[in-house]
Amino acid sequence: MHSHRRHELIMEALLASQEVTVTELSERLNVTGKTIREDLAKLEEKGLLMRIHGGAVLAHNDQLGILSQQEPLDRHASEKAEIAELALKLIEPGDIIALDGGSTTLEIARRLANKPLTVVTNDVHIIAELARKDEIRLVVPGGYRVRNMLAGAEATAYIRKLNISKAFLSATGVHPEFGFTIYTGDLVDFKRALIETAKTVYAAVDHHKFGQGALFTFAGFHEVAAVLTDAGMTEETADQYRQAGASLQVYADQER
Repeated sequence: MHSHRRHELIMEALLASQEVTVTELSERLNVTGKTIREDLAKLEEKGLLMRIHGGAVLAHNDQLGILSQQEPLDRHASEKAEIAELALKLIEPGDIIALDGGSTTLEIARRLANKPLTVVTNDVHIIAELARKDEIRLVVPGGYRVRNMLAGAEATAYIRKLNISKAFLSATGVHPEFGFTIYTGDLVDFKRALIETAKTVYAAVDHHKFGQGALFTFAGFHEVAAVLTDAGMTEETADQYRQAGASLQVYADQER
């Protein structure tokens, strides 16, 4: 098993139970304790966990879930609503947009009016939401299902054939050093395809995710036209990320 896949499974176990042991991971992943200890050391270097005697715990008490499906879809509902309102102002009639998988992009889908628009998405929750809106042309790539999202070479190749005007991406964390990050490597290629295909790319990320880092970086700040975030974003944090090269649209700024 490749080390990246082991790291992903280690973090999945840790996020599910908040604490793991070397013995448990060694048996689950069928590798030696030495290999697991080396893996834990590398994940600790990334700030994802803290090693303790015989195992590891999460680095932060508020560390986020591995995917939106494992996090209640209504968590931080007011923040997601604010981000969705920012996104709606950027969407014009007749646009071809992409909604990446995630609970914040799902909120954008919920608020889309039933008017002529093309929406490309890999999220089964968004598909179910938009299937009821008959004026919206829904485009779904192929691929295999990773929890609530479609991924794989087939999905990625399909995306690269499209003319997407605006893509709205989700992220597990936004870090000043690592950029936009997620835990699941299977989804990186799909996100990269959206970034490299769409004319304009936006990230839809609530303020709780800033300062968080996950296993895989899928984009740098320079690749995103703007990060849409909610009014909970402090001016101090916003300035920190702008200095790191990010362009931010904060809901509070729009309301002034």
